[in-house]
Amino acid sequence: MLRREDARLLTGGGQYVSDLNAPGLLVAAILRSPHAHARIRSADLSAARACPGVLLALSGGDLAEVLPLPDASANSTQRWLSRVKPRLQYPRQRALALDEVHYVGQTVAVAVAHDRYAAEDALDVMEIEYEPLPAAFDLLESAAPGAALAHEELSDNLLFEFRLQKGEAPEAPHRLKRRFRSRRNAAVPMEGRGALAIPDVRTGALTLYSGCQQPHLLRRVIAFCLGITESMVRIVVPDVGGGFGGKNGAYPEDVLVTYLARRLGRPVKWVEDRRENLLAMNQARDQIVDATVAFDGSGRILAVEAEQWLDSGAYHPLGPVVTYQTATHLLGPYDVPHMAFSGRSVATNKAPNAPYRGAGRPEATFIMETLVDLVARELKLDPAEVRRRNLIARGSMPYNATIPFRDGADVVYDSGDFAELLRQVLEAADYKGLRRRQADLRREGRLLGIGLAIYVEATGTGPFEGATVAIDGAGSLVLTTGACSQGQGHETSLAQIVGELWRVPADRVTVLLGDTGRIPYGAGTYASRTLQLVSAAAVEATSRLQDKLRRVAAGLLEANPADLDLDLNGCRLEVRGDPARAIPLAQVVQATGPGWGRVGSDEAGPQATAYYAPEQQEWASAAHLAVVEVDSETAAVTIERYIVCHDAGRIVTPVLADGQVVGGVAQGLGGAMLEEFVYDSDGQPLTVSLMDYLVPGAVEAPDIDVLHIESPSPVHPLGIKGLGEGGTVGAPAVIANALADALGAEVLDLPITPERIFALLAG
Repeated sequence: MLRREDARLLTGGGQYVSDLNAPGLLVAAILRSPHAHARIRSADLSAARACPGVLLALSGGDLAEVLPLPDASANSTQRWLSRVKPRLQYPRQRALALDEVHYVGQTVAVAVAHDRYAAEDALDVMEIEYEPLPAAFDLLESAAPGAALAHEELSDNLLFEFRLQKGEAPEAPHRLKRRFRSRRNAAVPMEGRGALAIPDVRTGALTLYSGCQQPHLLRRVIAFCLGITESMVRIVVPDVGGGFGGKNGAYPEDVLVTYLARRLGRPVKWVEDRRENLLAMNQARDQIVDATVAFDGSGRILAVEAEQWLDSGAYHPLGPVVTYQTATHLLGPYDVPHMAFSGRSVATNKAPNAPYRGAGRPEATFIMETLVDLVARELKLDPAEVRRRNLIARGSMPYNATIPFRDGADVVYDSGDFAELLRQVLEAADYKGLRRRQADLRREGRLLGIGLAIYVEATGTGPFEGATVAIDGAGSLVLTTGACSQGQGHETSLAQIVGELWRVPADRVTVLLGDTGRIPYGAGTYASRTLQLVSAAAVEATSRLQDKLRRVAAGLLEANPADLDLDLNGCRLEVRGDPARAIPLAQVVQATGPGWGRVGSDEAGPQATAYYAPEQQEWASAAHLAVVEVDSETAAVTIERYIVCHDAGRIVTPVLADGQVVGGVAQGLGGAMLEEFVYDSDGQPLTVSLMDYLVPGAVEAPDIDVLHIESPSPVHPLGIKGLGEGGTVGAPAVIANALADALGAEVLDLPITPERIFALLAG
């Protein structure tokens, strides 16, 4: 199947927040803090309110009735809290800062006008008096006792602190310790954030159009902050030009725009520019980890110990997800008897840190895969052979890692064949031939490097997702879910699955995504979960709806429901073996409505809704191999070959699966070689344009060979696992190992920019 979305998206027919309009539309512009940390002494907006075309100008003091955004404690299950016993602090952000600002770019004031130009002019004449405060910038210094506080009301900067351990520390003949750094990244979706709020002045209800990833969560936050019931708020997600985790959760601007629309009784729209996007969208990565590996003379890894610091920025809007996921993914596909992990999330006066494609897993994979290569180098063994000696065997599945996941249950790899992943990339690359060629080129003075990386990643994360399946008399189907697409192709893959369940072509299935007015509950699209959870819910909803149709038809035909066959191609239900006893589907659909003598306690109407709450994760996995050459004079890196062998269980739509892997690798290459969001020593961001913050484009992305194996998940009704983040998880590690191999040096700091390559070449 080809992507059904492409017809509109590639011809300019997509409909994004910035395309939407409404009668009487007003436009908002936001004044943002120029200070990393300061007290707001006063705010004089009188000149702004007098500007032509301005209807309203507000500062934080004018929004006292708007509650701060709720903390993320709801993301932590009681079972996880009781097992891990972490220390947690949740500073809460307001729609507009009230007394104190905590990072450059924080929302301080807003102007609403008839157009964006007038609103921007009003920002220029706002007079905000700040008193600069001591600020927390350096990650390690901010974690130390007595450091400058990122928030004056906190006792220290440790927002999250925990410890994990499995097994007992062994006696080992060899130990290596290294410090790893993954620097700060930005998500940089093609479409930035935006919101259009349309109030219903008659009822007090409101509709918000937002390119978010979690519409039901956003509805809950807005209702909480504004003190209204959730049923009065509808969130609609139109087409979205990329999210990558950056559009997860709720932002201050979402609450602000809805408040303004309700207050003014008119539609209000806000769309950020690229500078705002780079300043204020949640950022990611930014970890320092001291890791130790203990191993024997054969290369068998006996223990891994790690001490982690994550720069959380001023807030952790989605809680301790990233910090903890680095811990749960650290050991990857390896059977390591002992792990000790000490983690902490540290508040600094930078933009908030939150999940971004991979969410803690690229950092974990970078650490573990580098350690494996260091073991190989120390023992003068081939890196592929050291991996073989430590991989969890296929026969050990399901494999219990005996550490708690974020839901409090043990990490259990449900299925997989890690040795086969490795075998396939080595075979596809002609690994032995590559090593011979590398030796030949070395004699010519050329620096060729070969890198490997294998990883596992949790997919299908809960808590749940829902699906409503509806049918009409002509046999057309509609699937509705609270999840939403940011370009993954869910309209295609979900239509394909529902079509298979009903044995009809996918073009008879309409997929409706991301609208809280259509389905009461939803969790959203994040953590490589949508296809698995929605498909599982659709399986159950399909079964319920087909049972309902058979029961209703049986009542009309005076037959046994078990004896009825549903023929959507003929749009009828008939008694098996007696085609003369049949009833049109349209008549059955009508009879499901109220007053038609429905059987049992079914909901009225030709639809059924189901919610799927997974009991455990499905663990996808992959092996990456990269071949790079480094120009010793210019530090230019050429990626000569890149191969991925991925295991996402049952592959539903091959063109989408390949596209997700290729896109993920391209994004991971940015984090490996180009992308670094930089702040100066005063907390001022230095990379707030795409001339300074570099992302890979078509020229930088190599051709990528994608292979698949299928280890169907035994915990999913269709055997599906996730793959939306896998390419990003493996790319930084495999590039780091390939460059280390080429340079004969250790690559421990990402991104490995030309400046850092020159430093390694200089020794």
